[in-house]
Amino acid sequence: MIDFGYNINADRQIDYDRNDRRLARYILEHEPTFRICISCGTCTATCSAGNFTYLNLREMIVLIKRGEAKNIKSDIEKCMLCGKCQLACPRGVNTRNIILTINRAIERLDF
Repeated sequence: MIDFGYNINADRQIDYDRNDRRLARYILEHEPTFRICISCGTCTATCSAGNFTYLNLREMIVLIKRGEAKNIKSDIEKCMLCGKCQLACPRGVNTRNIILTINRAIERLDF
């Protein structure tokens, strides 16, 4: 193969039809406020565990909605359930229940 000195990047499109969105559907069934999250990042900015570890609730919610939550189990275990994210959320999203629901879904859906 001829080396032209550059590489072709992998496709970065989000394929909602092909991604596994079972986790998002499970959370929506058990916590309806998951739908009104606008991913503003206020939860992540106030996160106590996020100051000491790489815990980004906003990123987790975005990935779950996209169906790209394959490695979420290790991230969700870092949460201390302190509830500061829920107090700071401008939309009133029940983030603590979302985290607990994610934990239940991981066990039931075998993520």
